[in-house]
Amino acid sequence: QVQLVEAGGGLVQAGGSLRLSCAASGSIFSIYAMGWYRQAPGKQRELVAAVTSSGRSNYADSVKGRFTISRVNAKNTIYLQMNSLKPEDTAVYYCNAVSPPGPLDDGHSWGQGTQVTVSS
Repeated sequence: QVQLVEAGGGLVQAGGSLRLSCAASGSIFSIYAMGWYRQAPGKQRELVAAVTSSGRSNYADSVKGRFTISRVNAKNTIYLQMNSLKPEDTAVYYCNAVSPPGPLDDGHSWGQGTQVTVSS
């Protein structure tokens, strides 16, 4: 199993920046991708950004050019640098790790979530 611990959320004014971090522990050798999802009140959880173990990344259209995901393998940690934040970025952000599915699980591990609030 993989455990994920997030940090770095908070309150920021529009146009500001925040950096989220997510540290993985446990069966980290099985992880082949990590990423960030977010869920705003009344909305479905959506993918924000993801990075594979080989370093390939992808982003939601709404955050391209503003957010950057990075991975430090030696620390088993990923980061999400969020710049030019907008009120619509307000959500709970969840770290996600993907491993091969097992007989009783789908291979997805989740962090506890961290609140990001952007004031206008």
